[in-house]
Amino acid sequence: MYYLSKLLLTALLLLVVTELIDGVHVDNIYYALIAAFILGLLNAIVRPILILLTLPITIITLGLFTFVINALLFMFAASFLEGFSVSGFWAAFFGSLIVSVGGTIGDQFLKAK
Repeated sequence: MYYLSKLLLTALLLLVVTELIDGVHVDNIYYALIAAFILGLLNAIVRPILILLTLPITIITLGLFTFVINALLFMFAASFLEGFSVSGFWAAFFGSLIVSVGGTIGDQFLKAK
């Protein structure tokens, strides 16, 4: 039940990002759910590998390079779906930032149950 709630929360956040950021577009809730699933898979499988491979630059930048990794994964997820598009790096950067912060806040509410 927790993972389904997390998936729905991420899909809702993607729809919010569509309204807030000009360069991010999700066609409908169906594509938002699929994009949330793809983002979840990428964050679970690819992100730890990328963080490990870029550990020296992450240490040098005091962890700020992690935001770049999140933006690149956001853009990569958009390349899989026709109904989910990101126009550039900065749109992906701010979109992934909103989804990450909103997901962290929402995760606190989901775990409180």
